[in-house]
Amino acid sequence: MALQGPIPVEFGTVFPDGAFAAGKFEMVRDFDRSQGDRVVQQVDKVTGLPLWVVEVIDADPEARQRTVKVKVAAAVQPVLPPSAPGPPFTAVEFEGLTVTPYADASRCQGKGKCAARQGYSLKATGVRAPSRGVTRPVPEHKDAA
Repeated sequence: MALQGPIPVEFGTVFPDGAFAAGKFEMVRDFDRSQGDRVVQQVDKVTGLPLWVVEVIDADPEARQRTVKVKVAAAVQPVLPPSAPGPPFTAVEFEGLTVTPYADASRCQGKGKCAARQGYSLKATGVRAPSRGVTRPVPEHKDAA
């Protein structure tokens, strides 16, 4: 199959109404390699760079999931762009965005019916201030016959 691993996507496809950082970037803890007080940062499997994560608010008023976490692989902790005066959140745009689908089996209890759902992991190579106004794709309308 031609599609394996992360799938490259345009920022506007995932966040057609834009996105806002709800905090700052934090390191992603590698739970398998960390022990007690010794915290080890998770690294990207492809690049070997440390992973950082930020919680993001999807500006789409009809989004099924209002917040998501986006990981960024970078040698140093990414810095959010300056925020506009007033709002408590920072408008962001992610560069090199990829999506990785996975099966979320956390709802399966092993007692018959499983309520597993498909989930998505988002990863990027960088973050910046929005480069242009965000526009939603216009659906095609068929002419009446």
